[in-house]
Amino acid sequence: MNVRPDLTKAPARLFNRELSWLAFNRRVLEEATNPAHPLLERLRFLSISGTNLDEFFMVRVAGLKGYQLQGIEDLSADGMTATQQLGDIAEEADSLVVAQQAEWIILRQALADEDLEVLNEEDLKPAELQWLADHFREQILPVLTPQAIDPSHPFPFIPNGGFSLVFDLRRGKTQEPVVELLMIPSTLPRFIRLPGTDLRFIAIENVIRGNFDQLFPGFEKIGAGAFRLIRDSDIEVQEEAEDLVRYFRSAIKRRRRGRVIRLEFAADTPPELEGMVREGLSADTALVAESAGFIGIADLGQLVDADRLDLKFPPYTPRFPERILEHDGDCFAAIRAKDFIVHHPYESFDVVVAFLRQAAEDPDVVAIKQTLYRAGKQSAIIDALVAAAEAGKSVTAVVELKARFDEEQNLLWASRLERAGVQVIYGFVEWKTHAKVSMVIRREGSVMRTYCHFGTGNYHPTTAKIYTDLSYFTASRRAARDAAKLFNLTTGYVPPKNLELLTLSPAGLRDKILVLIDAEIANAKAGMPSAVWAKMNSLVDQRVIEKLYQASEAGVSIELIVRGVCCLRPGVPGMSTNIRVKSIVGRFLEHSRIFVFANGARLPHRKAKVYISSADWMPRNFDRRVEYMMPVENPTVHAQVLDQVMIANLIDNEQSWVLNADGSYTRMKPGKRHFNLHRYFMTNPSLSGRGQSLAGKAVPKLRLTQRG
Repeated sequence: MNVRPDLTKAPARLFNRELSWLAFNRRVLEEATNPAHPLLERLRFLSISGTNLDEFFMVRVAGLKGYQLQGIEDLSADGMTATQQLGDIAEEADSLVVAQQAEWIILRQALADEDLEVLNEEDLKPAELQWLADHFREQILPVLTPQAIDPSHPFPFIPNGGFSLVFDLRRGKTQEPVVELLMIPSTLPRFIRLPGTDLRFIAIENVIRGNFDQLFPGFEKIGAGAFRLIRDSDIEVQEEAEDLVRYFRSAIKRRRRGRVIRLEFAADTPPELEGMVREGLSADTALVAESAGFIGIADLGQLVDADRLDLKFPPYTPRFPERILEHDGDCFAAIRAKDFIVHHPYESFDVVVAFLRQAAEDPDVVAIKQTLYRAGKQSAIIDALVAAAEAGKSVTAVVELKARFDEEQNLLWASRLERAGVQVIYGFVEWKTHAKVSMVIRREGSVMRTYCHFGTGNYHPTTAKIYTDLSYFTASRRAARDAAKLFNLTTGYVPPKNLELLTLSPAGLRDKILVLIDAEIANAKAGMPSAVWAKMNSLVDQRVIEKLYQASEAGVSIELIVRGVCCLRPGVPGMSTNIRVKSIVGRFLEHSRIFVFANGARLPHRKAKVYISSADWMPRNFDRRVEYMMPVENPTVHAQVLDQVMIANLIDNEQSWVLNADGSYTRMKPGKRHFNLHRYFMTNPSLSGRGQSLAGKAVPKLRLTQRG
């Protein structure tokens, strides 16, 4: 007889972090099955689920594998050893891959019905086969380098994400056995488009197999297979690293040669070839999976670029904040007049670029300070900082080298900035500088005025088009003094004291959150309205979760919007009765962090304490990162963040999933009243950035049906 565990007792009080992440990626994959999305957008979600899973293995699974190999079997917060977690991860990951392959079969046929075809060799006409043979000879064959595997040709190094073919051959008349390995260079496209007006594609591995005789003339093919590998790609910073730049240049090279974590073989790969590959890669400890379908689901994203607008979301052009346009494009004048928030991607990231460009060109600006966590490959932000330095202004850039998978790009940006005369600071060895802050110091008459930008997302022009984030502009003197202390912390290691508005980590942010929740507990016990509303990407921190449990049982109503990992178990009688958790997955990626505390009023209310932040509620954000949390005090901005952004997230019922007490997620059913928060913000101006020109345009007031 199975005895159900008491969910109020440790370790059942918490969900496993890694399995929670896999549940999130399952929700991403489910969007590929959503008939409400256009076909190529469904394919995009399928591709994203593949990319996500790759990165999960590169970092999270690699870390657990390292613990296992070192014999470290400390228990996770939910009571699992590394070995137990790896077993559960492998099972769920394999299930995800099966579901990905099943969805690819469905989408492939649906796309074919819309005249966008992904073909096999047997589907091609003789003329197309001849074109492919010519194309292979002229465009592909010169790039390929088959390598014999024998004692004089040791198994070659295959980079992370490398996709390879392997052949068991016999040489001509001698019938001498030969094993050949063929790495498919990443410089070659995964899909080749056939000539003609129709959109018809064939995967490059099928082109290579179909032209075997050109690649291996005189050889007989006995067997063949395909495989793809994922390597440990995390960079662990050693405390003794004296020169971060030199360390990271070396570490990036080492990462390319990291331990093999996962091997995915085509299901028809002969066992002897599979064994040879595992031995050659020294991958005895790798997680191995077999796929009967398309290997490298992430590569399907290349098909999304096909010229079929009718199979994609309707194009959307973000608004430029009318408030700045009313000041003839003068960002400083607009900010001086009133604080405002720009809501990306519904309002253009160009306003952030314009802010810094104006600072670079304005002769009265004397200094700019900027944090850079991720800036992208084509960054107008970098251009503006370079222009400012070349114009003789004092420019300081805090460049975070430890931004995962952006380390190499950030090193390149840092070099360019230094060449232009920017003072580049690399931050801390132990901590990441994750706060997103800009300061522009301008001489205005006899005074120096500071204009600040606080963002919940990165200074990244590409992600700003698909991530929902908030950009807060203010000329508040208190905010300026606090921002200066944040920069002094990152550049001079000067501990911030007597902060007036901001709360910073790693010293104080978690404690502030706990104090704010305690205040709601006290209000609940006093019979006053009490509530916590919070929106974030991940909720992992055990101390905060336990405080939320305590608040729940004191009668505090708690509404959490957690897009990704959530270790809190909601809806358990006696522990989390009053906690509801939802996740939103849709056209845009929900990325902003917003925290709301009722403060003795029934939400939504102007008395509520509202904060924006760069930090999720995770130990790394509280203990190992420089982060900020800032109160929203301006009445219009307060109304925008609380009454507009948070309410829209809470009442969305078209893209929302509810977390159940058993860890499963259930997609919400809209019922009679449909509401899609992304559609709402695409069609309605924000409250603080719309200016007087839109004052007469009514913004639909959103209402939340309160629980209880």
